[in-house]
Amino acid sequence: MLLQKNGFPQEEELVLCTVTKVQFNSVFVTLDEYGKGGMIHISEVSPGRIRNIRDFVREGKKVVCKVLRVNEERGHIDLSLRRVAETQKRLKLDEVKQEQKAEKILEFVAKDINVPQKKLFDDISANVLKKYDSMHEFFQQVVADNSAVKDAGLDETAAKALEEAIKQRIKEANVEIGGKLKLTSYASDGVEVVKEALKKAQEAGDSDKVQIMYLGAGTYRIAVNAKDYKEAEKILDRASESALAHIKKSDGKGEFAREEA
Repeated sequence: MLLQKNGFPQEEELVLCTVTKVQFNSVFVTLDEYGKGGMIHISEVSPGRIRNIRDFVREGKKVVCKVLRVNEERGHIDLSLRRVAETQKRLKLDEVKQEQKAEKILEFVAKDINVPQKKLFDDISANVLKKYDSMHEFFQQVVADNSAVKDAGLDETAAKALEEAIKQRIKEANVEIGGKLKLTSYASDGVEVVKEALKKAQEAGDSDKVQIMYLGAGTYRIAVNAKDYKEAEKILDRASESALAHIKKSDGKGEFAREEA
């Protein structure tokens, strides 16, 4: 990856790592985005007893880890593999794939305008990452609004080549995630309480991106369509939490179960 983050990661941050060495009770890795080494103790590889650590990791394997502790003076980074949920892992891997795709587009543009890819990447990222969380997010904005290409800070010729390359290779993304929401109200106007809870979910989640379907027995499916998993997860969280908060405030019960991909 061309994007290299400066300094050390933050505690609780999710990082993509490459396993470099596996020992009896520990795993050593390189944090791909930071270019620094880290360690996973055997107790943080997987829950439960581990008979053979190589059943879970091997040299060269890519893993998504959570940062537990950082000691900048000693240069130590302690990581956990077992504390990363499947949803978190999927989101992180999706983020990395998107950035790799963005870098491929910049490689094509660099050849087209005859400049080194690294220089083009550095020039654009210096401007873009002040406003956007990632290069891919910037590209998505260019697809939605071509005037956004000016945020790259390029001259007219390079900006035009970049815009054309982005629009040829990136379409407006659309992903769907969902979960089951069960609502129960014991109030005399219980039907209205449930309706209001669902209305809260729709409003909090962004009504044009949230669909709610009745499945029966007080259970509903909430489906969210968004441009990427990161946005979809945020919308789904807001929608489900709003519905649960309202039903519980009205002395009802509710629970939400996320659908696994």
